[in-house]
Amino acid sequence: MKPIQVGLLGLGTVGGGTLTVLRRNAAEIKRRAGCEIRVVMAAVRDLQRAQAHAGDDMQLTDDPFAVVNHPDIDIVVEAMGGESPARALILEAIANGKHVVTANKALIARHGTEIFAAAQQRGVMVAFEAAVGGGIPIIKAIREGLTANRIEWIAGIINGTTNFILTRMRDEGSSFADALKLAQELGYAEADPSFDVEGVDAAHKLTILSAIAFGIPMQFDHAHIEGITRLTQDDVRYAGRLGYRVKLLGITRRTAGGIELRVHPALIPERRLIANVDGSMNAILVKGDAVGVTLHYGAGAGAEPTASSVVADLVDVARMMTSDPHSRVPHLAFQPETLSSEPILPMGEVRTCYYLRMRARDEAGVLADVTRILADLGISIEAMIQQEPASGDPLVDIVMLTHQCSEKHIDAAIDRMEALPSLTGGVMRIRLEHLAG
Repeated sequence: MKPIQVGLLGLGTVGGGTLTVLRRNAAEIKRRAGCEIRVVMAAVRDLQRAQAHAGDDMQLTDDPFAVVNHPDIDIVVEAMGGESPARALILEAIANGKHVVTANKALIARHGTEIFAAAQQRGVMVAFEAAVGGGIPIIKAIREGLTANRIEWIAGIINGTTNFILTRMRDEGSSFADALKLAQELGYAEADPSFDVEGVDAAHKLTILSAIAFGIPMQFDHAHIEGITRLTQDDVRYAGRLGYRVKLLGITRRTAGGIELRVHPALIPERRLIANVDGSMNAILVKGDAVGVTLHYGAGAGAEPTASSVVADLVDVARMMTSDPHSRVPHLAFQPETLSSEPILPMGEVRTCYYLRMRARDEAGVLADVTRILADLGISIEAMIQQEPASGDPLVDIVMLTHQCSEKHIDAAIDRMEALPSLTGGVMRIRLEHLAG
């Protein structure tokens, strides 16, 4: 079989890592793919800087459209990131009959439905394993390895930056600001970390996981997204006292009323394996009706972990290029004409448990007022901590864990609590997930 000719869009972290892995493992990859996979062209911003990395056997250009329009290129690897011009480039490549491999989670989460429809019509493949979980082959696991299962739920730590920050807050007693500063110094967080710490990056990835788990279109705009910027050292410490750890979780679950699609901080029992995933690592739990709960763990970012998934996609595409398009694994695991119209469940209808922390005056009747509000809304208390006030401090911390209830009821309870004259400041609410099999 003749060599597969690849064009790279970008030679940064992902593109450069892909080139390195392809060259280093060329013989092994050829044995697996049945043919040589060769990068013959790359589009870069800085031609002079890229020349040393590229070598003499690869053509460089500063025009990415020259890559997607090159007649000899079989597969385009999009490693630029962002939505524009990546979307236009991918659609052009598809229109030209080229297969596409991308690590661009934002693009797939927001425009995947359009891109997959175009690829289906043109009879080409769009592979996106590296878009979620870096080097963890989670897309393949759900789409192929667990194809016998009805997926019930997925819960994952899918952003390494926030996991690193929360680990530092727990283990070192760091404030959020100090942990974020260290993450930036070590290269885990960008100069503008908002996509990570506000939960947007995790929501892009969760949108993709939800689509392939339940056979629904990409619905990023319906995801509930909360970040970790409001978390304090107090919350991390109280969670530990109660036997829990705080993680930023992406959760998607099939319910009778619709599909849950939510990213937010959550308390997890410290005995759960996923609660002990620390530093910048990622981990994803998948619950299938036949297999039970499976845990997928590994590096969620980095040049070569991500390149591992990109190259795996290249090998898959190389193997399937000559196959009947109708016999290939569908982009979203289910045949396109059978995608479900199940709605995304409104956040008010989600049912889970809650951690509540409030500052109250140290006087009689305060606790009775709070518990009465919860009882009126049918919310029962599982555990409670009432911290002794510091000397001379008229305020005391009250921390409660509730049993399962609906989000709309906990919202109503918080509104009524915050109206009490004995409470000062807002009520801190963190959801609690048991993640039991």
